[in-house]
Amino acid sequence: MTLALLGILLSLGLLITLAYRGHSVIAVAPVAASIAVIMSGAPLLASYTQIFMPALGSFLIAFFPLFLVGAIFGRLMTISGYAQDLARWISGILGPRFAILVTVLATALLTYGGVSAWVVVFTIFPIGMALFEEADIPRRLMPAAIALGIFTFATAALPGSPQIHNTIPTKFFGTNTFAAPGLGLLAAVLVFGLGMLWLEHRQRQLAHAGESFWDPTHAELKQSRRGNITSGPDTGGASTSLPAADSGGGPVSSGTQGGRGPAVATREMTTTSATTVTTGQTTATRPSASAGLIGLSPILAIVAVNALCTYLLFPAMDFGYLADEKFGATSIDALTGIWSVTVAMLAGIVLVFLMRIGSFSEYVDGLSDGAKNAVLPVFNTASEVGYGAVIASLAVFVAIRDNIFGISDNPLIVAAASTSGISGLTGSASGGLTITLQTFGTDLAQMATDQGISMGLMHRVTAMASIGFDSLPHNGAIITLLLVTGLSHRESYKDIFVVTVLVPLAGLLTVIGLGMAVGSF
Repeated sequence: MTLALLGILLSLGLLITLAYRGHSVIAVAPVAASIAVIMSGAPLLASYTQIFMPALGSFLIAFFPLFLVGAIFGRLMTISGYAQDLARWISGILGPRFAILVTVLATALLTYGGVSAWVVVFTIFPIGMALFEEADIPRRLMPAAIALGIFTFATAALPGSPQIHNTIPTKFFGTNTFAAPGLGLLAAVLVFGLGMLWLEHRQRQLAHAGESFWDPTHAELKQSRRGNITSGPDTGGASTSLPAADSGGGPVSSGTQGGRGPAVATREMTTTSATTVTTGQTTATRPSASAGLIGLSPILAIVAVNALCTYLLFPAMDFGYLADEKFGATSIDALTGIWSVTVAMLAGIVLVFLMRIGSFSEYVDGLSDGAKNAVLPVFNTASEVGYGAVIASLAVFVAIRDNIFGISDNPLIVAAASTSGISGLTGSASGGLTITLQTFGTDLAQMATDQGISMGLMHRVTAMASIGFDSLPHNGAIITLLLVTGLSHRESYKDIFVVTVLVPLAGLLTVIGLGMAVGSF
């Protein structure tokens, strides 16, 4: 038993270390799982082909459509210029004085609209740089501002969010993406408010210490010592040390071959109906109100169609045929969460096409690019799910499971603790959430039913629990964010940790407390 437990700890350590160093989880996950399998005495090949791969495949079967339409929509929003127009319109309304607020709101709006986190980072970064420059806000705060908008309340707290973190629980609890709307909205406001308070406090603190936007980053200082640069940031607004990568807008690794420079991201940007505005040493574009509203319309369409399918269309239609074995002997209640988001994203894609028919051929290319961008993220997450399935199959895991359920007899607390812990260990919110629910979902649902706890409340708690400790330093999205912005963990992770770990934890505890006191609303 001790050797088997040590094997699990070693495998987790290997998974975290290699993922942090930028190695592909697709390759790392089965290798890490094999260590635990060997040290537990379980059959190696059978564990891989009969447990790891079926779990990986099950995740792909259930959720690949969401990754696919999400990546395509994000790509189309980028190449059409609508995402950039929307972000610049918001910045034009509020102005550089509120640079941090604009950055958070723009990223949150794009995230809530279903745009992939990877796409949002590249879209927002050049705009944020121009705003931070004019307001003379130290660049070290930008990653945290972007992270607050992407990785927290807009992903898992706001009801109706089409992000995968808010969709996964629907499959296990029979809920929809609007589960516990009152608690979700309250948590979103709390997380947003606390995050902004921290960032504004840090802005004042750094200004008092004399820090400026033009202070060189660690990467720039390092290059300066090598004689590669002679002053502060270039016209792109950030370090020139990032190597180029593909133009697909997809994820990049933290290795030397996976980066993507801010200059590349800037060159990709296109706008519609815009006027030019000079800010400091950076020239930005400010779209007209009509262009901003046009950029907003696909996002509004997604939210509206999601709600329409969830509450009107699907309940009014006859889906009795789903009970047939060939359709999985299921029901519409189990599929509404996934189907409604998929249909909503498709509606957003169609609307982008219709709003600019003349760019049809370019958009068709965007379909292919988006499809390619969907493959790596979904396989990364699916590989982590396969890893979790192998660990859960080991005999020693029974003791681990008993200890987890021994934390409390309240399913909300058990769900929050297990989801947070596994998400933190894997460095993945969606991976940790899926592993937890595939392993404990049935038991948690039964406990909640026995105690009269709403499935909607269970949904909101597990979704929010996934977005806290997943943002530890080895999280791939955090590494990519720092890479794109040209900053290091030492410079920016303190603020990222506060707004993506501590602040969401406060929101989670609030939801649990209110849920236990007054129930779901």
